[in-house]
Amino acid sequence: MTALILYIVWASLAFGWRTIEQRRRTGDSGLRLHAQPNTPQWWAKIGFGVAILVGFAAPIAAVAGLPNINALDTTWLHTAGIAVTLIGIVLTVAAQSSMGESWRIGVDADERTELVTDGAFRLVRNPIFTAMLITATGLAMIIPNVISILGLVALVVALEVQVRLVEEPYLRTVQGAEYRAYAQSAGRFAPGIGRIR
Repeated sequence: MTALILYIVWASLAFGWRTIEQRRRTGDSGLRLHAQPNTPQWWAKIGFGVAILVGFAAPIAAVAGLPNINALDTTWLHTAGIAVTLIGIVLTVAAQSSMGESWRIGVDADERTELVTDGAFRLVRNPIFTAMLITATGLAMIIPNVISILGLVALVVALEVQVRLVEEPYLRTVQGAEYRAYAQSAGRFAPGIGRIR
C-alpha cells in the first residue's frame, strides 16, 4: 500500500500540481502532447504513457497479491526504496519548479523557450527525467515484482527516445550554439555522463 500511496503523491505533484501551477503562473498548461503518428515524438509519448500505466499497475498488483521477485524481496531493500522514492519525488518537484516558465511536457517545434542551464540543470540536462527515474527505481525497490521492473524498463526506453530523438534535435535546431556548448558541459541524465562532444 505504501508504494501505491507514494505513486499517487508523485503523479499528482509531477503532473497535476505542476500543470495547474504552470497555468496559474503563465496562462498556459505547458502540455504539448500532440504528435504525428509514427514519429519519434509519438513513440515517446506512447512509451511514456505505457510506463506510467504499468508503473501504476505495479502497486495495485502488489496490493492484489502479486508476489515480489524472491531475490529482491528483502526488508532493507523495501525500506531503502521508500527513502529513494521520497528523494525522487522531492527532486522531481524541485527540477520542474526550477524550469520556471520554460517547463513543458512534450515539444512544440514552433515554440522557443528559454534554455535553462542553472540549478540542477548545471550538472544534468534532464534533471526532471533523472528524478523520475529515481522515483521509479525507488518504487521498484518497495515492490520488486515483475510489473514494477517492466514499468521501470519502459520508462527508461521512453525517456531515451524522448531525449535522444525528440528533445536534443529540437534544442540543437532552436538553441543552436548555446545548446551545443551547454550539452558539452552537462551530462544527459547524470553529471558528466552523456555529454555531447
